[in-house]
Amino acid sequence: MSAPPPTTLPLLMAFDLDGTLIPDRGDAVAADVVSALGRLRQLGVKLAIITGRDAAPVRVHEVMQPDAVATNNGGRIEVNGTLHTEAVFTPDDLEGVLAHELDGARVVLFTATHLYLDVPPGTEPEPWMVARGYRPLADAPRGEILKVGYFHPHVAGFAQQLRGSHPHLVLTGAQEPYPHFLTVTPVGAHKGAALSLIADALGVPSHQTVAFGDSDNDEAMLEIAGYGVQVGTLPLLARHAHAQVPEQPGLGAFLHAWADQFVSS
Repeated sequence: MSAPPPTTLPLLMAFDLDGTLIPDRGDAVAADVVSALGRLRQLGVKLAIITGRDAAPVRVHEVMQPDAVATNNGGRIEVNGTLHTEAVFTPDDLEGVLAHELDGARVVLFTATHLYLDVPPGTEPEPWMVARGYRPLADAPRGEILKVGYFHPHVAGFAQQLRGSHPHLVLTGAQEPYPHFLTVTPVGAHKGAALSLIADALGVPSHQTVAFGDSDNDEAMLEIAGYGVQVGTLPLLARHAHAQVPEQPGLGAFLHAWADQFVSS
């Protein structure tokens, strides 16, 4: 798994959020990670966020000062604060994704600015849904949907069905570490494609890209990156990793060590 990390410019480091740059469902970056990112940025390293979330937390954005941000599993990309690309579902694909038979499933539709869902009787929405000020599912603008999320114990079976009927769509989740959550994004909307597009926009060769991730939706970008760093121990990612940070709280020390090597190289 081990290999010498790239320490010459230009260099792009791209980070998943939950479980990687920040604790799962967190909204702040640890102090040692902040200081390490600051050192790397001063050395000339370009930084990016590539997340399954539909928005990066404000506090994360402020301390990281990323050159690029990709949200919705890479479907919406901003480079230097300007929209670079945005992938939306076609009407036919969206109809197919929404044609499920999961009794009681919570379905969430995401646009660039809002999320839409219906709350089943007797249940409560997740705190992050309340904080985002969700809107009724029926009000979702069908021509603007970037991502569809399903919460249900049996999403794995539905995912298998979609892979047969809509093999061009991108499916993540429905397996460990998120067996009850399925994410569907349009054709080409995945983190690997996002990393390539961001690197090209920032003028960084593919072999000088570094991806950090912990979950199944990070597999595509770890696979395509010049250097992959697995955070955590998910077996699925081990084959793509050149290095590993066994636990998320160890990321700061790992990045500081990298900055030290960068200076001494």
